[in-house]
Amino acid sequence: MHKAFVVAVVCTLLAAIQVTGTCRNEINQWLWLQTAFSRAEMESKFKEHSVVPDVLDDVPPQLAEVVFTEGRCELGNELTPTQVQNPPRISWTAEEGALYTIVMTDPDAPSRWNPKFAQWRHWLVVNVPCTDIAQGETITAYVGAAPPKGTGLHRYVILVYKQPGWLNVDEPRQGLTVKGRNGWSVKEFASKYNLGHPVAANFFQAQWDEYVPKLYEMLG
Repeated sequence: MHKAFVVAVVCTLLAAIQVTGTCRNEINQWLWLQTAFSRAEMESKFKEHSVVPDVLDDVPPQLAEVVFTEGRCELGNELTPTQVQNPPRISWTAEEGALYTIVMTDPDAPSRWNPKFAQWRHWLVVNVPCTDIAQGETITAYVGAAPPKGTGLHRYVILVYKQPGWLNVDEPRQGLTVKGRNGWSVKEFASKYNLGHPVAANFFQAQWDEYVPKLYEMLG
């Protein structure tokens, strides 16, 4: 089925069900992204870069739009730590009244060929209403890509889970620190809180640049 036709059908459905406010804006942005990448391309990239099976068991149904101040996440494209130093804006098809969990994780710590510290949790926000991440509960504060020098490209995977309801998360809250972020599993976290499989995802790659030492200094 032609992508333009699919988008037209979805737009008609949106008008019929009267999706409004923030969710409508995010859906419009997500619809643009769906015209750029087909489902086959999405599945191919997740498997080509081994996000499936290293992080996920299956390719999520939606491609999340992930936009940084100076770059866009596009199924494994390379961005720099400088470009991704601030949290991105994320769009996906969200249901009005639903709550979501946002994750960014690195399965290549300290390197893809020796991931003994993986996964490294870069960001974790729960109880996000619709797509308003700023109104969610931050469990792990955002830390951008910080791959050690000489360790090559790391994969950074952004995941969106639809929650079954309000989450009372017992994991310790983490600010701008490196402590307690390594040796984590997003699959185990999702299982613990009955999140199921992610409803949307995207990923990029990054390797060391001159911003990384500055980030390490900020993190102590």
